[in-house]
Amino acid sequence: MLWDKLFMPSFWPTRPSTIRLPQRGLGGWWHPQGVPLQIRLTQRGLRGLACAVLCTLLAACGFHLRGTAPLPFDSLYTNIAENSAFGAQMRRAIEASSPNTRIVENIAQAQARLMQLASNQSLRQLSLNAQGLVDEYELNLSFTFEVVDAKGHILLAPSTLTSSRDLPYNPNAVQAKQGEIGTVFNEMQQGLVDLVVRRLSSPDLIEAARRFGTQSIKINPAEPPSSHITPPAAAPWSIPRIEPGAGRL
Repeated sequence: MLWDKLFMPSFWPTRPSTIRLPQRGLGGWWHPQGVPLQIRLTQRGLRGLACAVLCTLLAACGFHLRGTAPLPFDSLYTNIAENSAFGAQMRRAIEASSPNTRIVENIAQAQARLMQLASNQSLRQLSLNAQGLVDEYELNLSFTFEVVDAKGHILLAPSTLTSSRDLPYNPNAVQAKQGEIGTVFNEMQQGLVDLVVRRLSSPDLIEAARRFGTQSIKINPAEPPSSHITPPAAAPWSIPRIEPGAGRL
């Protein structure tokens, strides 16, 4: 790729290059007497110039490094189990993305509520080998959630996020593959966490929070939770286990 070539030493001249600008045309811009100007570009200079051009192009197409994305509320409650890997990942991601947003344990003290409505994790046999044993698994995750404010206004309608991965399987290494399945599921969960955090800072949710005045709501600690709010959900997922000989016909 072009990017790789730009940073290969063999791509750049080892000796300084000379660019000679014509006396006419651009020459008048570079010297008051219009005398031709020679610019000597070293390898380091050429690399710097290429980096500047690439950064300009990336900025023009809207690319930017992921950083903080402040949420439109100061406090947030979620019923995702804190003692689950997914719940811990979610809390860390929200705190990193929006440091000024506190995650509270008392639902009545939250300006907004991230509510888990459903979750599903499955391990499906995708293909069998000639002996009738599993040759490949399909790993699936789904997570359904909504965001409401303290008065029950919908800031983000119920949404379902899904993730799917294929994983080759070796029936002679069940224990090792079980560990690999756990690792892949954990990566998939982190991917869903990132998607949820992006939804929390999406323009639509920010506009809904502004429309309903979520940021200006004064929370009364004695106020009972909204009637439609469910109690804390159970841990979203547990890793499905595989058994030796699974998939035999």
